[in-house]
Amino acid sequence: MKFSFLSEYHIRKAEREGQFEDLKGEGKPLPKTGDGDFAENVGFRIMAEAGAIPKEIELKQAEAAQLKVLQATDDPDARKTEMKKLADIQLRRAIQEEARRKYYSQD
Repeated sequence: MKFSFLSEYHIRKAEREGQFEDLKGEGKPLPKTGDGDFAENVGFRIMAEAGAIPKEIELKQAEAAQLKVLQATDDPDARKTEMKKLADIQLRRAIQEEARRKYYSQD
């Protein structure tokens, strides 16, 4: 028996029995698992499991942290300084992403 048939059978059986009702997120689209394609996502997952964090991911985390700092800043001069920091992080992240894309697109 093919795996696809077997899995489809069990999914349909669970639907008939109502096992998919009242689940968290019911009726909503599945969350996006990453910004790139499947191969990139697998690569990032393998690196994360090995304890290696790519510079691109570090910069993504730094960007999120800097956005929080910017949102908490009220002083116009301080906001300008924080915006410059955010722009620098975003630029460095974009450079890392472009370098990765160029590396993987080479044949």
